Amino acid sequence: MKTAALKKFRQRLQQQQPVVGLWVTLESASLTEMAVALAVDWVVVDAEHGHLDWKDISEHIRAALRSDTVVLVRLAERSTALTKRALDIGADGVVIPWIETAEQLTEAVRDCRYPPEGRRGIGGERATAWGQCMPQHTAEANEQVLVVPILESIHAVPNIQQLAAVDGVDVFFFGPADFSASAGFRGQWEGPGIARQILQLKDVLLAAGRHCGLLTTSTENLLQRQTQGFRMLGLGTDSGLLLRSLHQALASVGRDCLPAASLDARDSRPLQPVLPQRPAGMQPDRNAIIADPTAGFDIELQAGVGVRPLVGAHNSARQLTTSLVTLQPGASLDYHTHPFSESITVLCGQLEMLVEGRVYRLGPLDNITIPRWLPHAAHNPDSSTPTRLHTAMASDTPARTLVSQSFNEVEMPDDSCGLPGAERVTRIRTATQVQGVGPNATFVDHFNADLMPGLEMSGGYARFLPDGRLPAHLHDFDESICIIEGQATCLVEGQLHELQNCQTAMVPRGRVHYFRNDSSLPMAMLWVYAGPRPERILVDEQLALTESPAAGHTT
Repeated sequence: MKTAALKKFRQRLQQQQPVVGLWVTLESASLTEMAVALAVDWVVVDAEHGHLDWKDISEHIRAALRSDTVVLVRLAERSTALTKRALDIGADGVVIPWIETAEQLTEAVRDCRYPPEGRRGIGGERATAWGQCMPQHTAEANEQVLVVPILESIHAVPNIQQLAAVDGVDVFFFGPADFSASAGFRGQWEGPGIARQILQLKDVLLAAGRHCGLLTTSTENLLQRQTQGFRMLGLGTDSGLLLRSLHQALASVGRDCLPAASLDARDSRPLQPVLPQRPAGMQPDRNAIIADPTAGFDIELQAGVGVRPLVGAHNSARQLTTSLVTLQPGASLDYHTHPFSESITVLCGQLEMLVEGRVYRLGPLDNITIPRWLPHAAHNPDSSTPTRLHTAMASDTPARTLVSQSFNEVEMPDDSCGLPGAERVTRIRTATQVQGVGPNATFVDHFNADLMPGLEMSGGYARFLPDGRLPAHLHDFDESICIIEGQATCLVEGQLHELQNCQTAMVPRGRVHYFRNDSSLPMAMLWVYAGPRPERILVDEQLALTESPAAGHTT
């Protein structure tokens, strides 16, 4: 235990100065040596996830000896045995995952203290200079050891006051990804409402005299978190920082790409190549269009039901129509069919979707996709609040046929994903989150021909954290991209657009483009392809930055 380093760590916190550090997941102790050489305040060696064994952990601790860098070990679980071992080999403290109650935290503190205050056994290892400094070490260890619980479950929320009152804890760390998963947003760094909830918990802990920390996702996020009052700031994981630098360097020479997510040899596939030029025969014949719904007006489809077009034949789209639809309080849309498929995503409010009498109750960001000729209707069950929807149709000439047939209504379960062979329902709380399409970007596939055989279009939801982006690419079909949260930067062959508030880009076949999030807040979009599968052709980024002879822009 490095008493001087621990005192310096706590002094910086008491002076409301940040303590910055590195989260280590790889085995090479050189990583910790580099961090120590750069005078970071702390290093956490992760023994919960990954492949580090105790020899690796010991080497990381040894690399920080006789320095002012505090070394903590993140244990796999709260365990008296694991805590003893980590502290005996010289860790300055431990990070305890998945703390939900004051009782769990109290037990974690007891694990770290010698009797009579705790139950840590006295060992003749590095911490006591192999038994040579046992009196000196045991005299100060209980006071100096650092215990850092991670709050990463919504079940900790009602217990936050009691957790803040536990003696022996200076800093609480947050795990946004697990926190999101526990709230039903698996695969998201901060799911809907999670960012706000973490900030509220942070304020409670600060008011109780505790400090808070978390891993940051970018330089901008690091500065933002410091401004928000977080003091124990993770610069990133070793692997994450390396990958971030690799992606940036590769992108600068037009070579950025993404690996396959699957480790199964049967599903493995080579990395998608980044083409230096647009493929032959893919020269676009139309310009990109930016549709601003605030500049349009609603077309009344039925009493209390208004449609505001985004993308379609009116702005040169082919085989694709997207719109914003508003159902006023209590309004309904009668049963009808289309000669093409339709997809509906709830943006705000509540929706009752009826398909041949099957009643689905959907909330914000839930999606339902209905194949051609299947009778369906819609209703806003709220008597005071409008419902707003994003709709997509696999046609550039919308048409519907009213259905006079009546159906016996059957309430579908709240977790129903639809009727096999018919409609498909994707609920945001349980949707499969896909990463790897681009850095700091998470995707949910709502519909495509693999999920719904015979479907003519494909699409879904994507969320971009700060610095999130896609590689430069093009498609063999038209695309509609509607920004439903935050602000997006869109580059289309030398044209740069800032989109927000449901502004929508219609990018025609063959036009090179990509989206990125340059802001400090998350950004989200709904994307729809006029093609049955979400297929992208990656190209050199310079093609998106350079205006082509036929490029232009129309609003």
